Amino acid sequence: MIKQTFLLENSKFLLTFVENFKKMTTLYYDVIVVGGGHAGCEAAHAAAKMGAKTCLITMDMNKIAQMSCNPAVGGIAKGQIVREIDALGGGMGIVTDATSIQFRMLNRSKGPAMWSPRAQCDRGQFIWKWREMLDSTENLDIWQDQVEEVLSAPLQLPRGGELSDSIDVQDVTTNSSSRRDRVRVIGVRTIWGVEIKAPTVVITAGTFLNGLMHVGRKMVPGGRCAELPVPHLTECLNALGIRSARMKTGTPVRIDKRSVHFEDAELQPGEHDYHSFSYMKEYLRLNKDESKIDLNDAFLPCWTFTTNEEVHETLKSGLADSPLFNGQIQSTGPRYCPSIETKLVTFPDKDHHPLFLEPEGLNTNEMYLNGFSSSMPIEVQLEALKKIPALRDVKVYRPGYAIEYDYFDPTQLDHSLMSKKVSGLFFAGQVNGTTGYEEAAGQGLIAGVNAAIFAGSTNTEHPSPSTYHPLILHRDEAYIGVLIDDLVTKGVDEPYRMFTSRAEYRILLRQDDADARLTERAYALGVATNERNAWWQEKKEHIAEIIDCCNRTNVKPKEVNAALESIGSTPLHYGCKLHELIARPGISIEWLAETLPHLKEIINRPANRKQEIAETAEIQIKYQGYIEREKQAAEKMHRLENIRIQGHFNYSELKGLSTEARQKLENINPETLAQASRIPGVSPSDINVLLVLMGR
Repeated sequence: MIKQTFLLENSKFLLTFVENFKKMTTLYYDVIVVGGGHAGCEAAHAAAKMGAKTCLITMDMNKIAQMSCNPAVGGIAKGQIVREIDALGGGMGIVTDATSIQFRMLNRSKGPAMWSPRAQCDRGQFIWKWREMLDSTENLDIWQDQVEEVLSAPLQLPRGGELSDSIDVQDVTTNSSSRRDRVRVIGVRTIWGVEIKAPTVVITAGTFLNGLMHVGRKMVPGGRCAELPVPHLTECLNALGIRSARMKTGTPVRIDKRSVHFEDAELQPGEHDYHSFSYMKEYLRLNKDESKIDLNDAFLPCWTFTTNEEVHETLKSGLADSPLFNGQIQSTGPRYCPSIETKLVTFPDKDHHPLFLEPEGLNTNEMYLNGFSSSMPIEVQLEALKKIPALRDVKVYRPGYAIEYDYFDPTQLDHSLMSKKVSGLFFAGQVNGTTGYEEAAGQGLIAGVNAAIFAGSTNTEHPSPSTYHPLILHRDEAYIGVLIDDLVTKGVDEPYRMFTSRAEYRILLRQDDADARLTERAYALGVATNERNAWWQEKKEHIAEIIDCCNRTNVKPKEVNAALESIGSTPLHYGCKLHELIARPGISIEWLAETLPHLKEIINRPANRKQEIAETAEIQIKYQGYIEREKQAAEKMHRLENIRIQGHFNYSELKGLSTEARQKLENINPETLAQASRIPGVSPSDINVLLVLMGR
């Protein structure tokens, strides 16, 4: 009897101890973000700014927003995405401006729809600026750990009234709509046994999921050079019915600049004007002493040179040991950022390829060799590099390498980036099959905003997300909208990179007007601050004032003919409105202001950002006809966007559709008729069948 009493008391003690220990190692949040890369930083930052209690889980707090490849932000179409992130209240634009060591506006020779900002950044400073921003963000905690399991539960309470932390894997269904009605995410478990609970989880794991690095025939598990991969998490998500596959990317050799013969390279300087990534206060670039300098002072230059036939012969001699061509790597790599060995095989007739040597920072000798991504054996890479005159005595910090990693089919997501299969589970970044910091960051911001909205509309104990109204960006509103729509509608069969050619309304999606398109929406949601909204409202008023002045002001021939003739422009025979002159090719609003004092006075009225405001006003005047035409085209598409078809059809039974259309529509289950029209394999005649069935 005494023994039984003793055992009973001990059992009670142990149960109490276990329960108390579990409570001590369980944390509670509204939003959990898994991964501290560019997508993760934007997601956590956005969710916390909206008031959601947020936890960012990262394996290394000292590598927040690490630039794993090129130490640069922006580029063709990518620069527009960063401007949109900034207009929405994100952090990438501000951090880029604060750590920029060279800035250029690409495609200036083309129209303004094609202009794309790009900046070289100090890699180390970029990390710490982001860390500073996250550390100062209210409602945001950072937890250094590794997630190995996503916890889930039935979406609705069972008869017993209790929720379990897991589901029966055998009970998983593959139908996306019914699946999300049944399963919800409730948190994550880490490798240290810590449980972090939340009604929403954002997966932004980058290239770390079962990452495998390749250099020649050597294979090393890793998510990045000298960093461990993340096992098990993919398999956990697979058990929830989420499909995964493999992709590949790569990075070039890093070079010691002290070994470079710069006399054999061509200088590529930056530009020095008012352009930047952020619409907010001007951040001055860094100088060698890490103090602020004037925008007109010189930044660090880049350098260019080319490969040659000797380089190519050396690389070809090692193709048998290239993991890309010996069968070692089976996954698909990025089409638009190929390795140097892929270039040789794809373009055998070319006797040289351009290379760009870019600084990694102000106070480091490390340089990045853009255009020489490779996974060839180390000795082959080094021998080939030494055939380039500027690199004949080259020393390297590490070789280039390829990496394979898991990603998840993005057609399993809706436009808010939430899984169609698991309620409250969001995905953003390279795990969705994209490539590039900017594409990842744009997805991260949207996922973070929508996770916060979903958490606010969902009671943890009695989930009822019927009040969930996510932020959805349409194709005529943002490149981010184009990106997400392409992912969830078309899916990916190779790493997705954004280009201006992917956007059918690109004159509406210029780099100068992202604040006009997005800031007011972001402010209404709470992700853009009062300061940012006030900044935009002031700018909007000044733009309207300039345009109104140009539309109302008459110009007489005697006021401008001398100036027009001096630049070879046809003189006026009669008076005209000022906007008619600005619409002429080769005439800028600032140039005219030097001739017309009243115009100059209007342009100089803003207390700040005079040139930026004048540029936007000029673009709107010059391209008014094209802008209106694209708005009309977008409006026609919106009519189809307003026709919701999800849940209206059993596509497998619609004999009027082509077989391919039935299969694609059943798999993707589009939300609207417009989305259905963009699915590859769904023809205009298939759309007409759906219209007839909808009674339209």
